[in-house]
Amino acid sequence: MTVPIIIDFEASGFGKGSYPIEVGFSGRHGEGWCALIRPQDDWHHWDHEAARIHHIPREILVERGKSAVYVAEQLNFLLKGYTVYTDGWGQDYVWMARLFDAANMVPRFKLADLREIITEQQKSNWHVTKENVLKELGIARHRASSDARVLQLTWLRTYDAGRQLDS
Repeated sequence: MTVPIIIDFEASGFGKGSYPIEVGFSGRHGEGWCALIRPQDDWHHWDHEAARIHHIPREILVERGKSAVYVAEQLNFLLKGYTVYTDGWGQDYVWMARLFDAANMVPRFKLADLREIITEQQKSNWHVTKENVLKELGIARHRASSDARVLQLTWLRTYDAGRQLDS
């Protein structure tokens, strides 16, 4: 079994005009990586409800965020050649594309839908297992790298539970 790399994007909101504000992933050995993304000059959309959920004020992004070029370079360096999975493929693909377009680069990794590697058996335990992982980790903030780690641990535990049932 190969542990999937899980990636997550946080964004300025949903819908047209939204852009990535944070990206994080949990690697094959559980190592985490994340970066705040400084908004481009033409990235204006800001949803106050989304900001309330992820607790990242726009001012912090402007002050502490990394450039799109830096973040795209780091993602390509760390994830080159891998398939990385997301539970929000439709949104995350758009936000990844906006990031890489702003950096004038192309991703050197493949973004795939996490549902591609979740079995029917895993689906039956997914939500309960995810809630247990959230409680165990005590995660209070909705942030990219912690969300990715929760998904990865949920995948691992439901995978292991399915294997035990098969034994």
